[in-house]
Amino acid sequence: MKYYIGIDLGGTNIVAGVVDEEYNIIAKANTKTNCPRPEKEIADDMAKMAIQAVRNANLDMSDIEWIGIGTPGIANSETGIIERASNLGFKNTPMVKYIQETIDKPVFIENDANAAAYGEYVAGAAKGARNAVCITLGTGVGAGVVIDGKIYSGSNFAGAEIGHTVVQVDGAQCSCGRKGCFEAYSSATGLIRMTREAMAECPDSIMNKMAEERGKVTARTSFDAMRAGDNPAKVVVDKYIKYLAAGITNTINIFQPDVLCIGGGVCNEGDPLLLPVKELVKQEVFTRDSEKNTDIVIAKLGNDAGIIGAAFLGRAGK
Repeated sequence: MKYYIGIDLGGTNIVAGVVDEEYNIIAKANTKTNCPRPEKEIADDMAKMAIQAVRNANLDMSDIEWIGIGTPGIANSETGIIERASNLGFKNTPMVKYIQETIDKPVFIENDANAAAYGEYVAGAAKGARNAVCITLGTGVGAGVVIDGKIYSGSNFAGAEIGHTVVQVDGAQCSCGRKGCFEAYSSATGLIRMTREAMAECPDSIMNKMAEERGKVTARTSFDAMRAGDNPAKVVVDKYIKYLAAGITNTINIFQPDVLCIGGGVCNEGDPLLLPVKELVKQEVFTRDSEKNTDIVIAKLGNDAGIIGAAFLGRAGK
């Protein structure tokens, strides 16, 4: 049996996992990222978590084939440098070099959304597909594209930023500097913003009562209130689904993948989210009269996608 290490570097947590050749995570280790702090300290903690995960798996580092890292931002997979990761404060960080100063193994690095997409491609909802796109609806909208088994990241390693395509010209401000991005409307953050706006306009909405009882507004507030029969909440949900379907339709029209999977906490809504999205996409997609169209599914691996995908970056190719 061969074993690999996948490291998921996030703004909040560093998680390392030992993965076997059948895509099973057999042990993990994690610690807080504790940003902001020197990049070398974060790299040292990543190496420590990798070593700890191997110990937790009752293995030795000699059992490990290679290490893969999924990181936010622009990761140059050829040089091993994280060119920019704003939420970590990284700029031109030689991450592969740092890790190899502690662990003498081949190290591969990729954007975290690309790594998660590759995880779904090899072991999750897109397994068996030739071409796939995976979109994650979280704080932002992450995306990864796999074409013929290879991760597509463009000529400058910043490809597949689907979240920063525009679905509403001159719309809501996006963190990237543009207005009306897919991310500004279809992320959990965007859904929360639209929920707050509706609550302000409709103070008698069940959404207000739920938010008061729970102490906060979440991505679930509008869906839960809709299920309780609240009309303003239904308007929010319908609006969210409309924008989500628009972004997915745009993506399908560009890539025409066999499978497009969507993940992230919002997808826990299941069919109340997926079915109307699929119906809208079916009506709007350019190939709507084709015998074969993209299968839209919910991602399967959750937070493990990034670890599994990172662990197999040595096979991903370019």
